[in-house]
Amino acid sequence: MADEERQATGSGSGAPAAGTPAAHPPLQGRARAMGTIALSAAVFMNVLDSSIANVSIPTIAGDLGVSATQGTWVITSFAVANAITVPLTGWLTQRFGQVRLFVASVLLFVLTSWLCGFSWSLESLVASRVLQGAVAGPMIPLSQSLMLGSYPREKAGMALALWSMTILVGPVAGPLLGGWISDNYTWPWIFYINVPVGLLAGWAAWRIYKERDSARSRLPIDKMGLALLVLWVGALQLMLDKGKELDWFASGQIVVLAVVAVVACVFFVIWELTAEHPVVDLALFKYRNFTAGVITISVGYGVFFGTVVLLPLWMQNTLGYTATDAGIASAPVGILAIIISPIVGKLLARHDPRLIATFAFLVFSLISFMRADFSTEVDIGTIMLPTFIQGAAMATFFIPLTTVTLSGLDPRRIPAAAGLSNFVRLVFGAFGTSITTTLWESRANLHHAHLAEAARPGEPAFDALVAGLRQKGLDGGQGAMLIDRLINQQAFTLSALDIFYASGILFLVMIALIWVARPSAAKGAGAGAAGAH
Repeated sequence: MADEERQATGSGSGAPAAGTPAAHPPLQGRARAMGTIALSAAVFMNVLDSSIANVSIPTIAGDLGVSATQGTWVITSFAVANAITVPLTGWLTQRFGQVRLFVASVLLFVLTSWLCGFSWSLESLVASRVLQGAVAGPMIPLSQSLMLGSYPREKAGMALALWSMTILVGPVAGPLLGGWISDNYTWPWIFYINVPVGLLAGWAAWRIYKERDSARSRLPIDKMGLALLVLWVGALQLMLDKGKELDWFASGQIVVLAVVAVVACVFFVIWELTAEHPVVDLALFKYRNFTAGVITISVGYGVFFGTVVLLPLWMQNTLGYTATDAGIASAPVGILAIIISPIVGKLLARHDPRLIATFAFLVFSLISFMRADFSTEVDIGTIMLPTFIQGAAMATFFIPLTTVTLSGLDPRRIPAAAGLSNFVRLVFGAFGTSITTTLWESRANLHHAHLAEAARPGEPAFDALVAGLRQKGLDGGQGAMLIDRLINQQAFTLSALDIFYASGILFLVMIALIWVARPSAAKGAGAGAAGAH
């Protein structure tokens, strides 16, 4: 799902400003309708592919013979690759033109989706997802830019509303479709369904927009900065993904990855601060609102995304729910988001965005504490309730915090600022997934050890359970296996509840970060932020 937020704020990556079309008149009639459908189909395909994978991870992991934690590499690899290419969207737009770049992004997304479905091992699937994430970077921001150019200025609000609705419907349809496909067909079809949609969207977009391309120019690219960026982010993500498997710093491989990540990051910061054409404008962090906004939205998104991935994993691997049930439980998240998002836009014109963002964190905290009260006997209706409420937090989280982040900046720096903000947020989302799933297994091992101390002969509860199992005809070996399975179920459930509770505390703590931003600048930023979107 997740990644509908990635799409919603990805529009600020700088491409719209960098590749603004040269005074093309708005489309009319059938052309505008077909253009809107083509752009919406491409966006929907992208968002759907992100949310559809979350509930399919246990199925994919089981089919490829890996653990559920390793299966989450399918999500993190896409997120990291996508984050790295987002800052390049503006440069790529000016180099190739926004229409050519958009159509190429859609068609390459189709090709890499086919490669994902054709994968025969976890390694091949992760490699394909890296490619898919890399080519997906320009698609969302350019779709918004083309959508705005299709409508007259007075109907820009309608264009943005149509674009946003597509973004928000994906999280509802993705889990439902992903669960149904995983249970009734095979997991590669969650990627194959992109092929016909993407081909039609790419063909239609080219037919309608090919005469409306933006001007192209040759610009220098910060090759060293890009190489260092890929090196340190990739090394850090690999370290987080493989740390549990290799026993962390007891492994020489993890130590090497950690050293590479730190050294490359230090050199990256030094290089970007001194480069003439930096791939990432780190000087933006000297602005108080930008720094406070980026930290808040990125850490908040990392915690949020980690729990979004954890919930269906816990439901399927521990509680025995099917992928379809996990999809049903995840789908309601988009309902309130669709309803409330237009209201938030109006509230920002009259209210301090920090107040609205504070409300979002309070709701995030509330649903985390609600989930911390779950048990192994929880029913699907109880699981769905906090997911439904979470939609209100999503609608009041991204828009106000993006407004705060971009407030007070020179309009010429907003594309670069939005691109950097989006990059940091996506990287934190990938890191949040890895950290959450690693903690889930580590805490489960701890709880298993504690529970096993009581599961031994001489303990009243254990002896009573063994006696009951013997009455049902189970011998000692069968009983021991059943007891171990029950202990595992309780251990992983207690671990998940620990993470939900800790998330609730973190969301409350992060409210303080929101108020580090200056009130007057943040409140007056609505126009600038809106423009960035």
